[in-house]
Amino acid sequence: MPGENLSRDEARERAELLTVDGYDVELDVRSATGGPGRDDLADGPLTFRSVTTIRFRAARGGASTFADLIAPSVNAVTLDGTALDPAAVFDGARIALADLAEGEHVLVVDAQCAYSRTGEGMHRFVDPEDGEVYLYTQYEPADARRVFANFEQPDLKAPYRFRVTAPAEWTVWSNGAEESREGGVWRFAETEPISTYITAVVAGPYHYVTDSYSRTFEDGTTLEIPLGAMCRKGLAKHFDADDIFLITKQGLDFFHDNFDYPYPFGKYDQAFVPEYNLGAMENPGCVTFREEYIFRGKVTQAAYESRANVILHEMAHMWFGDLVTMQWWDDLWLKESFADFMGVFAMTGATRFEDGWITFANNRKSWAYRADQLPSTHPITADIRDLEDAKLNFDGITYAKGASVLKQLVAYVGRDAFLEGARRYFKKHAYGNTRLGDLLSVLSETSGRDMTAWSRSWLQTAGVNSLTPVATYDAAGRITELAVLQEAAESHPELRPHRVAVGLYSRNPEGELVRYARAEADVSGPRTVIGELAGAERPELILVNDDDLTYCKVRFDEVSLATLRAHLGDITDPLARALCWSALWNLTRDGLMPARDFVSLVLAFAGRETDIGVLQMLHAWTRGALVNYAAPAWREEGGRALAEGALGELRLAEPGSEHQLAWARFFASVAASDSDFQLLAGLLDGSARIDGLDVDQELRWAFLSPLVAHSAADEAAVDAELARDDTASGKRHHVRCLASRPSAEVKARAWADVVESDALSNALVEATIAGFAQSSQRELLAPYTARYFEAIERVWAERSIQIGMAVVRGLFPSLQDDPATLEATDAWLAARADAAPALRRLVLEARDDLARALRAQAADSVA
Repeated sequence: MPGENLSRDEARERAELLTVDGYDVELDVRSATGGPGRDDLADGPLTFRSVTTIRFRAARGGASTFADLIAPSVNAVTLDGTALDPAAVFDGARIALADLAEGEHVLVVDAQCAYSRTGEGMHRFVDPEDGEVYLYTQYEPADARRVFANFEQPDLKAPYRFRVTAPAEWTVWSNGAEESREGGVWRFAETEPISTYITAVVAGPYHYVTDSYSRTFEDGTTLEIPLGAMCRKGLAKHFDADDIFLITKQGLDFFHDNFDYPYPFGKYDQAFVPEYNLGAMENPGCVTFREEYIFRGKVTQAAYESRANVILHEMAHMWFGDLVTMQWWDDLWLKESFADFMGVFAMTGATRFEDGWITFANNRKSWAYRADQLPSTHPITADIRDLEDAKLNFDGITYAKGASVLKQLVAYVGRDAFLEGARRYFKKHAYGNTRLGDLLSVLSETSGRDMTAWSRSWLQTAGVNSLTPVATYDAAGRITELAVLQEAAESHPELRPHRVAVGLYSRNPEGELVRYARAEADVSGPRTVIGELAGAERPELILVNDDDLTYCKVRFDEVSLATLRAHLGDITDPLARALCWSALWNLTRDGLMPARDFVSLVLAFAGRETDIGVLQMLHAWTRGALVNYAAPAWREEGGRALAEGALGELRLAEPGSEHQLAWARFFASVAASDSDFQLLAGLLDGSARIDGLDVDQELRWAFLSPLVAHSAADEAAVDAELARDDTASGKRHHVRCLASRPSAEVKARAWADVVESDALSNALVEATIAGFAQSSQRELLAPYTARYFEAIERVWAERSIQIGMAVVRGLFPSLQDDPATLEATDAWLAARADAAPALRRLVLEARDDLARALRAQAADSVA
């Protein structure tokens, strides 16, 4: 829609002109359940009434600007009491405000806004289990304009008052505390000045649990924070609110201990909502999470750790992002990198998840390494031209690379200087907006270091360096020199300063591979000598970036690599072991280690992995190696070996343990033979049993899925399973399973449901795509390569950006991994130079993944 994609230049001009003093937003959502308030549009979407009053000031007279609103219709617009013709001033995305006088103004917009089924704006969900309707909002980066008229950019902060009319039997929450409730009308306290994208409304018959947090400060004052947590009624029996509140209180203690700035937003509600596109969103006082963080069955501790990390990530945003907000999306990292870092920092420092940095090294950083090697890689401080750019930059660089760089920064300037810089930053810029220089200036003050060169190398350039150890030895077998070589990709040749630890490992008499020497040093330039390690005994393994202080790809010398092939499982330190696994995975992705060798290492040593999060990551990587990086001629053999190995580990695992559960899920995902499918079917119908393995409902779906995809279970079996689990979660599994059936008719229907129709919600679009793209059905999917390239421009133009991203990414023909697909992709890119930049970026990224897969397959084929 013209005007929907706000540019940075437009935002800058508007911010120079306007100061926003406040919003009063009145929403009537009774129409969500069929009640009054809907302006029926012929064949149009279901709508709700939105009346917004904006008080603002113009810095100069005679200027023109606009307010943002995406809505099916506008009933009335008044500016300073004068009615404006909606047909003349509203174009579907913007309300024109012409020839403003200098000084104060009041804009009132009465509109019919549409409920969303894509997770953008006011999302409406009907629970298939009981027919109840649930609403919640999700805006970042710019979807508040789908709910109320506003000036949709982060640096036009203002206080908000919300009034919501809803069915009387519901409950409604917003950012501010509830001030009054009369019948079906809720009024909420005025917020502090915040940005549009973090305002929120949650409404419906949610199950709600309360608690409280109290903190007494050194001056004797006490801070009381009401706590709340909510979910759908259908999930109430699974809702472990006590653990959520425990992590919440531990986080509040940690941040108050370290930030010296009391939580500024009053209450702290946390809503676990259905069909959520993200992990969570940091709306102050009303944080929203995907409801999958409420576990319907048995999960591993890694799942609880992940939830704790997300809770603390969002809590860190209350300071980094909500209290102090980036001026424009260029500096998105000012909130996301910090929240990603502080989430782990708080989790390891305040909760039972003391090994969170292992998960970070193994999981989050792998996301960053992938993103940083794509053609779309960008500096942590990115060049964000418009909102479509912003939407795509919620990526592994902005989050995980940024957090990795901050982890190194703490090692560089020291923890105390870093936290003191944060404290000064909050106090100086509270309720304001900042850019990169604002943070660097306080860090320079507190550390005494010039941050300019560090920022230039780490924040303002793209790409990941590789660090490789090179050692020479004397006749007695002692190190004469150990150097670290630093390399960079030709496309991004920057060599950076790295604070690293280099560890030397050898086996002890018990056969354990342990560290016996360590040196910490600053690595810069192409070659750095680690003088402290001269004279040390010859190691069996040299681990560069031991303790994971910096952000780099770790490489090995030949002796170290041979040691890992034979003794990786003997490394006793779990972080060191995780770093070695991560490095080996990077070698595999780069085509420097054959995929079959990585699979062999996993089969040899994963059964000894004690860290459950690392084990589950290995399972995901190994399946990826088989599907994407193994030579096609070896896939069948490799698949059989994986299934046999997984089943062996499943039978060896301690009964009832989380390792047993992880191996059960992995076995199901790689099941390859009739005997495998017979076992899964037996576990489902009770004719087979593995001691200690509780086949709960979620595990039943995990076992049924491969049976359906391989024609070992039919539609009737899927329908019967839905009858057992007739819930929202069950419905998603049902849709995914049905789309996974190996039938041309099924694939055609799934394609039409996603590409040719917008009837499915965001969650069911994702479920359909997941079922459609089965690695065992490559031939069946081959006809869709041409159809993909014919459809994606239209889909991008007609659908919301969230659905467009899901379709373009999820349906890219990556399973047609041959040069012809690469050529088709290149042909589309060459012919569509003028396509939307965000769409081209997605296709370029998919092309790069495919090209990488082909290179890795070539390397594996000669192994």
